[in-house]
Amino acid sequence: MRQTFKGLVLVTTAVTMTAVVFWASVSEAAFSFSGLSRPLKFGLEQIRLHTPVLPPVGHTLFCLRYPLDCEVHGIDFRHRNIALTQERWNELNVVNRAVNRNIVPQAAIDGGATEEWLISPAVGDCKDYAVTKRHELLVRGWPSRALLLSEVVVPSGEHHLVLVVRTKDVDLVLDNLNANIRSVAMTYRQYQWLRIESPQNPKFWATISAPGAIRTAMASD
Repeated sequence: MRQTFKGLVLVTTAVTMTAVVFWASVSEAAFSFSGLSRPLKFGLEQIRLHTPVLPPVGHTLFCLRYPLDCEVHGIDFRHRNIALTQERWNELNVVNRAVNRNIVPQAAIDGGATEEWLISPAVGDCKDYAVTKRHELLVRGWPSRALLLSEVVVPSGEHHLVLVVRTKDVDLVLDNLNANIRSVAMTYRQYQWLRIESPQNPKFWATISAPGAIRTAMASD
């Protein structure tokens, strides 16, 4: 009996340690679809918009060039929150990989301040990747309120554009600097989030308020 009890304790301990290692690894790696739901219960938060702010000049010029991409698409008040199904997750990955593969990376000229944001150019920088991914998802029927361009600052101090995909339980980041789709919570230590498109109207932008737990963690580093 004692040997049986001891064996059960060892098995239980091993299972517990395996679970701890697994969830720790999930927090450091890109999400797989099957790993999305469980970690969310441990405090991974969505982006919170703060105060209205002027959009980037490049985005204003982009809207003049591509007015349809700056209109509100897919309004359905019965389905305001988009569930992240396996099909949608696969579609995001297909688009993310295709755009990252099809555009040859090129550094922004003059910091990108006067640069055009182009859809599907042969060569381009982060802004071209982000607007192309958003365009491709709009074509596939994703609503504009779920596809938000966002400006961040990378560790080198350079400004960078990514696409945030908002779903019911998690905000996802499609980024040409990373081959994998990540939750926004996985980027807080890497990126400083500045401003983002408004879900209500793509022409409007707002500043971003980092979750309190993230601010506390960053301050303690």
